[in-house]
Amino acid sequence: MGRRSDRAQGNGARPVSGADESHGANTRLVGAGRREEWTGPVVNPPVWRASTHLYPDTAALREGGKHNADGRFFYGRRGAPTQWALADALTGLEPGAAGTVLYPSGVAAIAGALMAVLRPGDVLLVTDNAYEPSRIMANGLLKRFGVESRFFDPLDVEGFASRFCDRTRAVLLESPGSLTMEVCDVPALAAIAREKGAVSLIDNTWASALGFPALERGCDIAIMSLTKHVGGHSDLMMGAASAGDRWYGPLRQTAQALGHVVSPDDASLALRGLRTMGVRLEKSAESALAIARWLAGREEVAQVLCPMLPGAPGHDLWRRDFTGGCGLFSFVLKGRDAAAAARFVDALTLFGIGFSWGGYESLALPIDPAAIRSATPWPPADRNPADRWGVRLSIGLEDAGDLIRDLERGFAAMEQA
Repeated sequence: MGRRSDRAQGNGARPVSGADESHGANTRLVGAGRREEWTGPVVNPPVWRASTHLYPDTAALREGGKHNADGRFFYGRRGAPTQWALADALTGLEPGAAGTVLYPSGVAAIAGALMAVLRPGDVLLVTDNAYEPSRIMANGLLKRFGVESRFFDPLDVEGFASRFCDRTRAVLLESPGSLTMEVCDVPALAAIAREKGAVSLIDNTWASALGFPALERGCDIAIMSLTKHVGGHSDLMMGAASAGDRWYGPLRQTAQALGHVVSPDDASLALRGLRTMGVRLEKSAESALAIARWLAGREEVAQVLCPMLPGAPGHDLWRRDFTGGCGLFSFVLKGRDAAAAARFVDALTLFGIGFSWGGYESLALPIDPAAIRSATPWPPADRNPADRWGVRLSIGLEDAGDLIRDLERGFAAMEQA
């Protein structure tokens, strides 16, 4: 679970491809994690399936217990070259990261990172537009462990400092928000957290390090669900957390104490997906923007929640802080109810109905953000209270024109009460 082997161990290893930090994103994605000691003469790191790592003698056995770093065999829970290569690749893509820890799911990454930071009696500030499992974790698991969670308005930068008390230990951010896509001023919020002595963690799954270098923007720990863009094919579950020198060690130690480990087969799939993540993100973002523009002209739509769309909420901050986007966004139906949103989604043929996103296929879900808000109202105070229900789209790799025609079918079905 992943400190870069050349930096941590000084072994002179280098990527087989010769790519380094001076190259562009897609060039780095091709070479990431492909170190000679892990690939040998082949292109991809082989799949090392192993629980037991053998030692040549008892002296080596004793020595093995003294070291805890990727690149050193010990036991299966600490991984082998397949997992090390993936962690190393992700570390290389996150400017400022000293290492990356892998987890069996994105939710496990959030839980593992929070448990590495928090202690009983601490207060955690949670953005009110967080991923619903993060909210459930804050109100359930963390509460049982003696951590108090308080939700805050992520757009209220001026009032953010007043949310802290002498027990506030950490802040959990997410930008854009999971359903409603608010873009918060991450550098400003992270700076305030640091001034208050709190750790800032961000769920950076939407943009990934390619579109938002979270550590460079001031965050202490960057969390990502690899299930989404990195896997890219809806066939694996995995998460990751990257951090600088201060927090990489606690992340790693906590994950090991909890017994977190990922399958080498899944790590291999994630490495395969990583190679094409850049071009997939570019394609899905391009299609999403075209579809968002089309939706903005529909009379049935009250608002398009897509930060990449000029004029949409959060676009100015997105343009300032982000270098890329993805295919995930939402739109609000004008004055329609839950049944209308369901009719819309049920009529779609090219969009699957399912959780998750970031795969090659398009997905759609009816959404009711009001059901998971506690610190901020939905709809916002400046919006029509009747504009509550919406649809979240994950745009895949289909042709945008075909997806638009499918959405037209959904609008037609929605009006047939």
